[in-house]
Amino acid sequence: MGRLHTHRHGRSHSIRPVTVRAPSWITQSSKEVEELVVKYAKEGLAPSQIGIKLRDQYSIPLTKPITQKSVTKILEENKMLPELPEDLNNIVNKAVGLQKHLKANKGDHRNVRSLELIEAKVHRLATYYKRIGRIPKNWKYKSVVAQLE
Repeated sequence: MGRLHTHRHGRSHSIRPVTVRAPSWITQSSKEVEELVVKYAKEGLAPSQIGIKLRDQYSIPLTKPITQKSVTKILEENKMLPELPEDLNNIVNKAVGLQKHLKANKGDHRNVRSLELIEAKVHRLATYYKRIGRIPKNWKYKSVVAQLE
């Protein structure tokens, strides 16, 4: 998601591999890579964490050139996709944490605005995921309900 509510234009990030071909040093077959993805999903790792683990432990920079599928596509085929998309879930958790902070620190007026901006991001992302059918059409973010989860 873009950095809408800051004055900074970019964000430091790792650089994706230049070519989309599978590197020559990879010894695993596409079936083995898919099994690794499923194994880590069973351990409770999020799709981005699975990608990091594959990169760091198995020297697999991207799954797509090897398996012709993304990590989320592999999880979807094995019916292991999380209920909420990872980015939406992270933003909802961020909003819940900020609400707890504001409840404990009543005088923190600056972060009231931050909470509004975060909730706006939640609503924008939810609209997108409803449109593509990733979450149910009747899913609604409510701050009180989010705190209970």
